[in-house]
Amino acid sequence: MARLSFKPFTKTALYGLIFFATCHFHAQKVESGFVKTTVTKDFISEGVAVADLNNDGRLDIVAGYYWFEAPNWERHEMAPSRSYDPYKEYSESFLNLGMDVNLDGWDDVVIVDYPGKAGFWFENPKNKEGQWPKHIIADSTGISNESPGFVDIDGDGRLDILCGDVDRKQIVWLQAPKTKGETEWKRYPLTKENVSGTEQYSHGIGYGDVDGDGFKDVLVTDGWFKGTADLKSGNWEFQEANLGEPCSHMYVFDVNGDGLNDVLSASAHKLGVWWHQQDKSGSFTTNLITNTTAQTHSSIMVDLDGNGIEDWVTGKRFLAHNGNDAGDADTPYLFWIEFTPEKAPYFKEHIIDSDSGAGLNIAIADIDKNGKPDIVIANKNGVFLFENKLGDKKSK
Repeated sequence: MARLSFKPFTKTALYGLIFFATCHFHAQKVESGFVKTTVTKDFISEGVAVADLNNDGRLDIVAGYYWFEAPNWERHEMAPSRSYDPYKEYSESFLNLGMDVNLDGWDDVVIVDYPGKAGFWFENPKNKEGQWPKHIIADSTGISNESPGFVDIDGDGRLDILCGDVDRKQIVWLQAPKTKGETEWKRYPLTKENVSGTEQYSHGIGYGDVDGDGFKDVLVTDGWFKGTADLKSGNWEFQEANLGEPCSHMYVFDVNGDGLNDVLSASAHKLGVWWHQQDKSGSFTTNLITNTTAQTHSSIMVDLDGNGIEDWVTGKRFLAHNGNDAGDADTPYLFWIEFTPEKAPYFKEHIIDSDSGAGLNIAIADIDKNGKPDIVIANKNGVFLFENKLGDKKSK
């Protein structure tokens, strides 16, 4: 278990770190356990989702304004779009979510656009030809944070959007419609205005019970906002804490099994995947998990191996800044972290693939219906499906 004392990186030091990691890990063995399908090598989105869009009982793959029909992944278009040049452009789709927004029995597609812009959703036309109707989310609230969260804030079983409001600099949640036929998402504040973690390009936000009081809190890298039963009045108080460098999605998880909740984060643009260990005083010590790759700009928690303990999936956002960062075009690894609470060093890294990476969100679903969660990613390297065969004899 490596402990880091964080000091500002000089450009030379950062380049050196990334160069070292790249040289050291290029020859890493890619472990078995997943079957890879390249859906497309086109750069069309850095968001991805799964949903049954044609109501045939099979899960399809969504990437930006396109959807790929299972099982042969035939491409369809929801609205006029195109492929982008990964060395010159960003897409208009940063994060995607598949869900039945208006509760009409047909899955729709939610898209989080460029940071600071309002999110929107495409309404499923129920197998009718033509462009899908487009609806703006929550009265044009500008979604700050480069890794907003799709989480169930109010416990109704439907995913909402946790993010910063770019204009008011406030942590808010955008509530998905709750009644059939409703198309409007509602905006509710959790914090006061002008708080940390809400700038247009802020990196790092999460939702979990940090202090073990039974209420989930909102995490940013400067600390956390203490949750209460009130989800609408904007009165959550800030608790200062050092939760590491600018990162992607943040998670609360007891890594070492000591009964205290720790925090997981992965560097959005630099080098490092970490767990921040909480002690009895409520302070945090940052521990390095891996420096396999830079720019782990998305992550998700899921029990991949079926042992009852959640695992952590992340990967490199290939060409995050169009080739202008050190390490931008390095090997696009996709990997998962297996946690072993109470057994040091408490984690084990598994490489899934070395020619995919991850984008700005990762989708998890049992695509092949074998009872195991599969992984879907989209980024500047393409769109990929990884079917989970962990534990199968043929995968060993």
